[in-house]
Amino acid sequence: MVVLVTGANGQLGQAIQSISGKYPEIDFVFCSSSDLDITNLENCQTVFDEFQPQFCINAAAYTGVDKAESEPAKAFDINANGAENLAITCKKFNTILIHISTDFVFDAYFSEGIAYYDRELRLPLKSNLGLTETDVPFPSGVYGLTKLQGEQAIQANWDKHFIIRTSWVYSKFGNNFMKTMLRLASERDGLSVVADQIGTPTNAVDLAEVLIVIIVSSFKFQVSSFGIYNFSNEGQCSWYDFANEIFRQNGVSIDLKPIRTSAYPTPAKRPAYSVLDKTKIKSTFDIKINDWQTSLSACLKQL
Repeated sequence: MVVLVTGANGQLGQAIQSISGKYPEIDFVFCSSSDLDITNLENCQTVFDEFQPQFCINAAAYTGVDKAESEPAKAFDINANGAENLAITCKKFNTILIHISTDFVFDAYFSEGIAYYDRELRLPLKSNLGLTETDVPFPSGVYGLTKLQGEQAIQANWDKHFIIRTSWVYSKFGNNFMKTMLRLASERDGLSVVADQIGTPTNAVDLAEVLIVIIVSSFKFQVSSFGIYNFSNEGQCSWYDFANEIFRQNGVSIDLKPIRTSAYPTPAKRPAYSVLDKTKIKSTFDIKINDWQTSLSACLKQL
């Protein structure tokens, strides 16, 4: 079984590489952007023709949430056009596509203690577990919009796909919130972190493991439950709570203060609420998911 992974040098790509040795039955082909430019359809098809993958994990993405506001064309080219190119290529080679998307396709918010997913219609969430795969997306920024356009391009071009929406990804690889907090704590006596954005941290290695479960299930048991799935670790917290737990588990003493989003303006608007309901992925693939504190502990031990 050949599994081609785009974005091999990114956070998720490196997480997949870190566990690939556990799966000798899979021949992984890891492609960085220099090996495979997903914005170039001809290049995609040339690489697929060489390796003939049964599965493609698209971990390549433009993830600069704030920078995307000033570089919309570049974000679109990678997140939307790139996803479309892979879908077209996967259809040509009958390759199952596993595409990584984001909670930023939503802009859910809180009002008077109730979580809503549409500001204009004021529709409450269908589930107290969070946003489901059938809730209507409504991104508020360029990054979220281009990721949604990528999802739509895949759906329009190739039926055999799994779109995995995830949130707040961190790991020992690359740049992420956990590593930034630890670095800042080594440089400062105090920090202020946003406390009114609620979501769930996701250990990139946990996400990588679930992607392999999906691949193995699809290959061995001919599972054809294609479509959109949510995945993050279990539980929910604010960015302030996340930072506090990072410092607590790592034995860091620092003056940590909670602040509102309005006190920390950014070019791109963040979802106020993006907890993802994982009922569908748990029942379809019979998986158990670690709570975010447990997975954070495992990650910190790897540093």
